[in-house]
Amino acid sequence: MYSNPIKHGHMPYKIAVIHGGPGAPGTVTDMAGQLSNKHSALEPLQTAMSIDGQINELRTMLKKHAKLPVTLIGHSWGAWLAFMFTARYPSYVKKLILVSSGPFEEHYARSIMYTRLERLGESGRQEYLHLSTSMNDPAVRNKNNFFARFGKLMSDADSFDLESMLKINPEHCHDCYDLNKRVWEEADYLRRSKKLLKMGKDIHCPVVAIHGDYDPHPYEGVKEPLSQTLENFRFILLENCGHYPWLERHAAGEFYQVLEKELENNNNNNNNNNNK
Repeated sequence: MYSNPIKHGHMPYKIAVIHGGPGAPGTVTDMAGQLSNKHSALEPLQTAMSIDGQINELRTMLKKHAKLPVTLIGHSWGAWLAFMFTARYPSYVKKLILVSSGPFEEHYARSIMYTRLERLGESGRQEYLHLSTSMNDPAVRNKNNFFARFGKLMSDADSFDLESMLKINPEHCHDCYDLNKRVWEEADYLRRSKKLLKMGKDIHCPVVAIHGDYDPHPYEGVKEPLSQTLENFRFILLENCGHYPWLERHAAGEFYQVLEKELENNNNNNNNNNNK
């Protein structure tokens, strides 16, 4: 039986790294492990079948295991979840770092799948059709295997030049397909209705977005809406970088430098506050 949250390093835990998907546990393990060389980090695994459930699940884990307020680092869907969590529980979060976030307005998202399919080539497109058909077939009972293969196919299209492969721990994925389907339906509605972006009005801590220029999720869909919504927002674009910056051969070094700088800024601010 696996522990949840996964703990990297030792107490106190001042950082939490939130995985994407919905339903892709284990994908940020390498990132959290690397950060724990200097900063202990929690890796919460989302198991709830609704957005409210995942927000409450995260709150419970942070309240029990973290030294509040924390720095939240969310990847992809995890960036949205961290964004919504911070809007609801601002006292829990001192800084929010959004890595490879999905776009916050619907019209930016329309090109994502087109870009992916263009990159996959003919054989990849055939695999996409096969997996999509299988996942939508009511006669197929266990769709988790198809969902995992679909995630691997999309990660190939989303990446510029991976130094190591993306990992999804199958031990954590008993209901990943159903979780993804249910949570994403809610999340898609929140973006289409603009309720997702409006949550930013309740976020007052510093927010930093880090994005790759090769990511099919267009960076403009993060940079532009959040620049107009958040009080304290900065955007950092990494060159030759796809959707998983910590795994990219040409961008991982710069990505970790950026993260370390943001985390060191946190520590310096805390020390300054303690000296006042």
